[in-house]
Amino acid sequence: MAEPRVRIFDTTLRDGEQSPGVSLNLGEKLEIARQLQRLGVDIIEAGFPIASAGERAAVAAIAAEVRGPVICGLARTRRGDIDAAVEALRGAERPRVHTFTSGSRVHLEHMLHLTEEEALAQAVDAVRYARGFVADVEFSAQDVARADPDFLVRLYGAAVAAGATTVNVPDTVGYSIPREFAEIVRFIRTEVEKVNPDVVVSVHTHDDLGLAVANALAGVEAGARQVECAVNGIGERAGNCSLEEVAMALVTRADLYGLRIGVRTAELYRTSQLVSKLTGMPVQPNKAIVGANAFAHEAGIHQDGVLKERTTYEIIQPRDVGVPETRLVLGKHSGRHALRERLAALGYQLGEAEFQRAFERFKELADRKRGIADADLAAIVQAEAVATAPEVCRLDYFQVTSGNTTVPTATVRVTCAGAEPAQESAVGDGPVDAVYRAMDRAIGQEFRLLDYALRAVTGDKDALGEVTVRLADPDGRTATAVGASTDVIEASARAYLAAVNKLLGMQAGGPRVPAAALPEGRV
Repeated sequence: MAEPRVRIFDTTLRDGEQSPGVSLNLGEKLEIARQLQRLGVDIIEAGFPIASAGERAAVAAIAAEVRGPVICGLARTRRGDIDAAVEALRGAERPRVHTFTSGSRVHLEHMLHLTEEEALAQAVDAVRYARGFVADVEFSAQDVARADPDFLVRLYGAAVAAGATTVNVPDTVGYSIPREFAEIVRFIRTEVEKVNPDVVVSVHTHDDLGLAVANALAGVEAGARQVECAVNGIGERAGNCSLEEVAMALVTRADLYGLRIGVRTAELYRTSQLVSKLTGMPVQPNKAIVGANAFAHEAGIHQDGVLKERTTYEIIQPRDVGVPETRLVLGKHSGRHALRERLAALGYQLGEAEFQRAFERFKELADRKRGIADADLAAIVQAEAVATAPEVCRLDYFQVTSGNTTVPTATVRVTCAGAEPAQESAVGDGPVDAVYRAMDRAIGQEFRLLDYALRAVTGDKDALGEVTVRLADPDGRTATAVGASTDVIEASARAYLAAVNKLLGMQAGGPRVPAAALPEGRV
């Protein structure tokens, strides 16, 4: 029988990366995988190896380095897919092949053009073939909420008989509601345990109706002992079950579920911030567990209650998920020791070079702001210290002329490795556009701006501005980066140059997107 423990299967690097606009390079995937290891997830779905050479390389790099969690590669019920996954997972300490087909008629008829019998035969062949290479094979049938229950039982039962060690029940399109989904999971679990009582039943839920976490928990109540989820709930369309939300529900209501997980919850906030920065997907302020307002209180009654007794309005202690409880005011008179202590309290352990860059940015910011908030420090560290590419080019200075009666003009000087400093000027539709055009000229390449987002890190008048950009180079490579400053034009320039450095540092043959597939943007 299944153990009283729920495995956390993280699919941030596979389903999460399928979020529109997200494209992680190998270094960024490794950075997230290392943090997932620190977080203590049980399984990391590192990618879909057959998708591209870059994807195979990323899965192989994670498999070779990350120890502890199971490293999983996704594969359709095709031997070529399975071969690619097995090859990419060759260096893994604990490899898993995750093969899948579809269970609903709408998928089988209109997408796969298969009969139920053909899908069943392919599933059995895929599981048996994968078991010839690895001992751990997971099988999924997409769109169970709209599938015929009797066919699902036949399909899953045949997969288990063929050697599947985990069977995953995915609500692929987020169609189900908790009561219905629990019935589906309970029905499948009861039947597959007749074939193998040790098989693990898993759930994979999407958030199209806002019920992904609720459905996952309903599946757990029905006997599922693996939950597939993603950091910040990112993923296809409206996203996946949120890892931090389902984890804290199981921990906070252990009295109800009586189950344990291996996640180190104090790493949740740090993991959330890292994934947000590297994917360029901001965390909404009211996001449960890791949002900026998750542990903030403004109403007088709430403030009074929390001051008298924290548990009046807080069911989770902030430090349990890695959110600091106290606010240490840092300013221009603060020294290295105070900054290092505060960063450590926030969960950042920086090397000397990383700390030096963070300290220099802190001092620059402190000269412009009366007080530095924890959110400012997090933005500085993520934008400056958590680098995923070497500094190929450096922005020496920039100057902008702008206004409603003049043409926006920018002058920049950029120094790139192995070259003399280059100074260029350009005009644009606005000051940011002018800076970007001038930087392109100084660097000697034109980049396409695919996405640009600006947000205030705090609510003060002198708030730190955080800019996220996504660029494409002429060959179709894409990169996302973040820049932060109280001057939004400077923040824009920092973000742009950070993305340019990623693109310049990418190895030949890295992941690319055909130019025709890219959205329209400034060239």
